[in-house]
Amino acid sequence: MKRIKTGLIGCGKVADLHAAALASLPESQFTAVCGSTAEKGARFAAKYNVRGYGDFEKMLEESGVEAVCICTPHPRHAGPAVAAARRGVHVLVEKPLASSLADCDRMIAAARQTGVTLGAVSQRRFYAPCRRVRMSIDQGKIATPILGSVAMYGWRDEQYYASDPWRGSWSGEGGGVLVNQAPHQLDLLLWYMGPVAELSGYWANLNHPYIEVEDTAVAILRFQSGALGQIVVSNSQNPALHGRVQIHGSNGASLGVQTEGGAMFIAGMSGIAEPPYNDVWTVPGESELRAAWQKEDAEFFTRINPMEYYHRMQIQDFLTAIIENRPPLVTAEDGRRTVELFTAIYRSQRDGRPVRFPLDVA
Repeated sequence: MKRIKTGLIGCGKVADLHAAALASLPESQFTAVCGSTAEKGARFAAKYNVRGYGDFEKMLEESGVEAVCICTPHPRHAGPAVAAARRGVHVLVEKPLASSLADCDRMIAAARQTGVTLGAVSQRRFYAPCRRVRMSIDQGKIATPILGSVAMYGWRDEQYYASDPWRGSWSGEGGGVLVNQAPHQLDLLLWYMGPVAELSGYWANLNHPYIEVEDTAVAILRFQSGALGQIVVSNSQNPALHGRVQIHGSNGASLGVQTEGGAMFIAGMSGIAEPPYNDVWTVPGESELRAAWQKEDAEFFTRINPMEYYHRMQIQDFLTAIIENRPPLVTAEDGRRTVELFTAIYRSQRDGRPVRFPLDVA
């Protein structure tokens, strides 16, 4: 089996999930890591017996890596991604792909110019209940999707925002719940429903006075297909309730997945509280299967480390895509669509009107 020399840029909380995958996958020869300083890079590298750096340009030049995962704060994704792509190094970027459309386009352009693979992390696509929804849509079991909804009611406390200096600010994080917690559910909505035509949205900071960015956002969407959608995402419910994506079809049947239940997973700080499951399933002749699937998914959940397992699945898909010269399951263009969606919500409130797609980059 071909092994790809892999590296990691960014040694924050989510980096250990990437490093564990890169160190264990048969497709990967984990080679180097880069921290924000040489000391941080060396300290993190020692855990995995790889070379450590404090300068990503130097790492790309010296280490011989062929693919990298980028785990820096969101507004700092584009710099190392573009530098890697220009050197012919494949790039997988933690969610969201970037905090701005301009950065997304810089990364995509650099990857296209050199022909490297550029992907975005959205590991919930690999959850069995999420894939079950997509497969059923593809098989026409709900006829045409006509209504999609995201409902994410989570909680983040002051300790969370104080855990890294960049959290909770426009310059350091690029946004709030839309940019950090919601991209997984937004990606699933787009994966199921297709491209958006128009959106009206609002955001607010309802009960986190110690941060600059939003803790809550809502939107109403019209998709290019003519279907409608709604989004409600929030970090203002203590304790956290759930994160759900539900899709309703023109034949009256409905599909749904609860991707999060209870406290939301925080990389490096907490685990996944409850297994994902299909919370709604009214496909004719299949309603009775939901209980069996839920039992099966819950039992599987107990046999794995869910924090690592799904990152490992996505990173393996990405490396296999490079080897097989095919697109990964989650492409850079998919990642850009999520950024375009939350950017549209910000712009709709700013301008006080609906926003048409595609958005201008400026």
